[in-house]
Amino acid sequence: MFIQEYIPYYKRNLKVAVPVMLSQAGQVLVQQIDNMMVGAVGTNELAAASFANAIFFLGMVIGMGISMGLTPLVGHAFAANKKDETSSLLLNSSATNFLTTILLFTAMYSISFLMKYMGQSEEVLNLAIPYYRISVFSIIPFMLFFTMKQFAEGIGNTINAMIITLIANVVNFVANYILIFGKLGAPALGLTGAGIGTLIARSVMALLFLYMFFNGKTFVHYTKAAIKQTIRKEQIIKLFNVGFPISIQIVLEVAAFALGAIMIGWLGAVPLAAHQIAIGLASVTFMIVTGIGSGTTIRVSHQYSVKAYDEMKKAANASIHLVLGFMTITSILFIALRNYLPFLYTTDPEVIALASQLLIMAAAFQIFDGLQVVMLGALRGLADVRYAMWIAFISYIIISLPLSYLVGFIFKWGAMGVWTGLVVSLGIASLLFVRRFNTLYIRLK
Repeated sequence: MFIQEYIPYYKRNLKVAVPVMLSQAGQVLVQQIDNMMVGAVGTNELAAASFANAIFFLGMVIGMGISMGLTPLVGHAFAANKKDETSSLLLNSSATNFLTTILLFTAMYSISFLMKYMGQSEEVLNLAIPYYRISVFSIIPFMLFFTMKQFAEGIGNTINAMIITLIANVVNFVANYILIFGKLGAPALGLTGAGIGTLIARSVMALLFLYMFFNGKTFVHYTKAAIKQTIRKEQIIKLFNVGFPISIQIVLEVAAFALGAIMIGWLGAVPLAAHQIAIGLASVTFMIVTGIGSGTTIRVSHQYSVKAYDEMKKAANASIHLVLGFMTITSILFIALRNYLPFLYTTDPEVIALASQLLIMAAAFQIFDGLQVVMLGALRGLADVRYAMWIAFISYIIISLPLSYLVGFIFKWGAMGVWTGLVVSLGIASLLFVRRFNTLYIRLK
């Protein structure tokens, strides 16, 4: 009876979530293939990629978070059939994100001059800094793509972003293969080639989505209507009020992992390379469940806007069921295959031995990680984002970082100790997000 009751909700959630899941899975798969290619070049290259990506991702998610404020607001306007407001949000979010991109690019590139003070070895720094600087240029097309993607998700369209992402993934794989290893007459650029390949792929993503917005049936009328709209200060403030807390929440979580990677870098290239393998594999499952989280935001925002609160709660519950089932399976696989999966990235026996231990920790936080992604999606659907920001601050900064340092360096557990802090913080955050959503549901009823 329970399963039969939820089957329609599973179907509706998956209808919007599966395209996001496929595009995210495809993107992460290519990233992991990139890591495998870089790992084949050398351990220092893999460690440099881990260090640079940790810093770059911290900046990138600031932009992602700001743009993600668009989805619930568009979802509310779209479900209420407010066409003018929907098109106005497209124009004003574009303006907001353009300014965000300029500020991000300037700040992120400036950080490259501070990387030499972050405690990494000279060999890692010499590889990481050029790769990072090339990656920073890719934030420009990435933000343009993400603006259009978040609008599309707000109106319940996730197919086009999936198609574009999968095409770009193929471009990224081919470009990286040619540029990393020097195929088809190109010079072998190693890690720098991986950065150039990513820049090319993200540019393709932005250009393809622009073409769809100006020519595709789904979006062209919104684009034409948006051009006729005017910049509205109150709407930009509204977008910022939703997007900024989302951005801070994501940044705090990513900061915990980025600073964790930096701490592990203090231990040497081998622990950092092992961390890159374990976190890379964990990111595959994480990015898949973010598809379910995005679907949850869409479903909850649409049901909330028409005051169907019981339907809204069941939509969120259905996503929880899906994620817990999936993450339980991946946890078992991580433990069962922990001695084999690292061979996909490297043949260094020291790196493999440590990575296999870290995969046990990765298995431990799978369920918590999936739960917090879904509940964040549900809270964003309600545009309730400030509480989540404070939960993230307490969990990922007040608890995670001191605990990671304590267990990793005072108790001398090394990389395993740093990961212990990450696991504990994810567990606390996920349970607090569940409590917050249930509290809001009771209030609405």
